[in-house]
Amino acid sequence: MLGLKGFGSVKTASLILIVFLLALLVISRYSNTLLKIAVGQEINLKTAHFSVTETEHFKIKYIEADEPYIPMIAKASEEAYQAVCQAFDQEPSGKTIIVVYPDSASLSDSFGWDKDQKAMGVYWGGSIRILSPRVWIGSADADELFAREGPMVHEFAHLLVDEITRGNYNRWWTEGIAQYVEKNITGFAFADPFVGGRPVCYYELGSLTRSFDSLDQQIAYWQSLQIVEYLVAEYGEGCLFDILKALGKGLSMEQALENTLGIDYDTFEINVYDVLDGNGREV
Repeated sequence: MLGLKGFGSVKTASLILIVFLLALLVISRYSNTLLKIAVGQEINLKTAHFSVTETEHFKIKYIEADEPYIPMIAKASEEAYQAVCQAFDQEPSGKTIIVVYPDSASLSDSFGWDKDQKAMGVYWGGSIRILSPRVWIGSADADELFAREGPMVHEFAHLLVDEITRGNYNRWWTEGIAQYVEKNITGFAFADPFVGGRPVCYYELGSLTRSFDSLDQQIAYWQSLQIVEYLVAEYGEGCLFDILKALGKGLSMEQALENTLGIDYDTFEINVYDVLDGNGREV
């Protein structure tokens, strides 16, 4: 009896282990999809009292005070959709949720951020959250200004990076791509962090990869764009999308760069530093 009981316990434990490992495999493979579902449910719960306007490709959620700005947001969003999808030669599946927050505090609170942290727009988990243009533009008739300096192109580029890579990317890469696409489409670029005589400097790629959010954000964003523009100048714009597709197959950033560029990662890193050395010094 003891032997049979032991065998049954081992068999049961083995089955449990197999089920557990299969569950981990499924979660790992579809983690980005599961994240988007979870984020979507959270948004639906927290914004259940918001009004909704739908366009061809978006569901825009907002409070009554921001209703006059919705036509402007809808127009800019659809224009961003067309331009960014053309740049990536890809469209996302389904409609994208855009949540318009009435102030910086409520936008920050939606992520659990410090209320002093400022952002005009954020992409996360398949949705785009933006600060109402009422706060920073004022006029509901500033279509061109909102399209050029607003967050729609930048955040929608993040969405397509996420879609193509299946969530397999790091911060400097997606920020570099989003800035590059935004600059090409709207002409907008963040202010140079080194104006006014500030010494030009940059970070090691390892630091940029591991600690992006804790670095000087102006420098980190600037450097991310510099790297992407170097890749385009040296290898052509197509390499960006080849790297994205490689990431979507599960390759690491290092492997995706090596496979696409045909050089080892150490050489790539040295080449990047050589380019950046023309602009500043390492920190």
